[in-house]
Amino acid sequence: MIPAAGVGKRMQADRPKQYLSLLGKTVIEHTIDCFLQHSDITGVVLSLSSDDPYWANLTISADKPVHTVIGGKERSDSVYNALQFLDDELQLASDSWVMVHDAARPCLSQQDIDKLINALVVNDNSIGGILASPVRDTMKRATTDGMSIANTEDRDGLWHALTPQMFQLGLLREALQQSLDAGIAITDDASAFENRGVSPRLIEGDASNIKITKPSDLALAAFFLSMRDAS
Repeated sequence: MIPAAGVGKRMQADRPKQYLSLLGKTVIEHTIDCFLQHSDITGVVLSLSSDDPYWANLTISADKPVHTVIGGKERSDSVYNALQFLDDELQLASDSWVMVHDAARPCLSQQDIDKLINALVVNDNSIGGILASPVRDTMKRATTDGMSIANTEDRDGLWHALTPQMFQLGLLREALQQSLDAGIAITDDASAFENRGVSPRLIEGDASNIKITKPSDLALAAFFLSMRDAS
């Protein structure tokens, strides 16, 4: 599942960041390819804005189904809508494994998808888990105005949350529904489980799995993709 209904205002572009050009294709086409190329992935569901004028102009060639649903106001709403589609329309079993991935992460490697599947499915970890990377830089907390340093945070045990995040369909739908009903803000799928007192697995992912949020990230993503193609 790829929630792709966001606008991405920080890019200051004339279109949502997932539709920006990257090495001859749009960002979202690279992102979708990460999954279509993997033998264990059976299909993709994208949550799009109801007034998205760009998706219809893309030509997605795939031997696996690529479905679209209408996204929601928040990322968690878009994920929930995709889960409803998988459950109600495609009638996937509740214990089917699903991955949720950011539309603006086009550099996900096949090896990192393998890591998730091996850690959670092959080794039968029913809780689920996420790709993540340990914090290596010194972490500073800013003052209220964001202009100065308030204090240095202890980075011990801190990880950067990445995607995909992988859970069983039924459990993820229940966790998101509970958080949405309680009015709890969900910034990633794992936090819905954390709110229930459940601790998803951390699986270390590659640092090249960046999220494009600002203009300079496009050049970095192009570098990572070019290096992968050259290897």
